[in-house]
Amino acid sequence: MDTASLLNGLRFVDSFFPSGGYAFSSGLEAAVQGGAVQNGEELSRYVVETLTTGMGEREAVVVGLAHEAYLSGSLGIAFKADHDLEAMQLGRESRTASRQMGRQVIRLAADQLASHPVIETYLAAVEADRTPGHLAVAIGLTLATAGWSKEDTIAAFLYQTATGFVAAAMKLMPLGQREGQRLLESWLEVIERVSHKAAHENVLQSWSPIQDIYAMRHSRLESRLFRS
Repeated sequence: MDTASLLNGLRFVDSFFPSGGYAFSSGLEAAVQGGAVQNGEELSRYVVETLTTGMGEREAVVVGLAHEAYLSGSLGIAFKADHDLEAMQLGRESRTASRQMGRQVIRLAADQLASHPVIETYLAAVEADRTPGHLAVAIGLTLATAGWSKEDTIAAFLYQTATGFVAAAMKLMPLGQREGQRLLESWLEVIERVSHKAAHENVLQSWSPIQDIYAMRHSRLESRLFRS
């Protein structure tokens, strides 16, 4: 990957990118209020389970499939992965968050990256509500357009997910920046391993019942800081 490709892709997974990700905790807020996550150790266990048996076997695989769809020029792969992910995300808030962030990414990708028929065709399908427009698909297509490899694209998606959990945790519990960085460093090996595995998978699966239950409980919290 050359420097231009690196920098062009980084914009779309940076916390500064206006995807609205700061407004979502992916069920963490409900887990904190429910007592399941109260410190850094419990946060790490929650996130690692999400990255391995949850999103690592579901969204991460979708990112790779979307990347393949771009390289092959066959959007049918991306559309199927998009709809499969829609069916597998059990919580309504989680589905909504993923679609909203994905639509922001693909709209800006179509606007700012050089004209690519695959990106434009996918955006048209999203705007016409023919496909959900999940974040995993949008990131896969966008970073493939920027020239990133499949494995690097998946890793970037998972790292973005991990930093999102840390950012949310710092607002929900006594967690400082130094501990947040320590946790991120401890997850790097997990992200690398899961990215490599997901890059060679084409079937979605998931087993993260604790995270799914808390994500579904979020809408019933008496007080909420995040939208999911």
